[in-house]
Amino acid sequence: MDLNLEIKDISFRDIQKSDKTLLREIYGSTRQEELDKGTNWNDEQKRLFIDQQFSVQHEYYQKNFLDAKFYIIEKEKVPVGRLYIDFLSENEPVRIIDITILPEWRNKNIGSSILNEILKKAGSNNLNVSIHVEAFNPAMNLYKRLGFKKISETNGVYHLMEWNSNN
Repeated sequence: MDLNLEIKDISFRDIQKSDKTLLREIYGSTRQEELDKGTNWNDEQKRLFIDQQFSVQHEYYQKNFLDAKFYIIEKEKVPVGRLYIDFLSENEPVRIIDITILPEWRNKNIGSSILNEILKKAGSNNLNVSIHVEAFNPAMNLYKRLGFKKISETNGVYHLMEWNSNN
């Protein structure tokens, strides 16, 4: 299965080395609230932390998901987020490794449109879809609305959610 999602005004392009600053910004947007509320770090300390965490995550994904697709999500040619997805094999679930929409583009039906299309395509191929979600992630409600169910939990923080194509 390949992506080839058709969503009005939304496109996907492979990440490039030149996207590293953008990818860091996208990653950082997922940690900003946590850092603002949970630390008394100054801006430089927060930036260094984000840089380090992004580098570790990016390297991990690149080394451990060799067959995955790593995309920049664009709306009318403007970068709005990232989608990392692994189609594994014919009998295994499609794995959404990461989907992140920049804060200024959230709640504009972009993420839900992408997820709905992934589910539609997976369903037509009789494939389930899985994603790991932090328990406090605001997108958890969206995943539940779309029919994802928690199938396991790690350290009380990460929930493995799965959408079943037979439901």
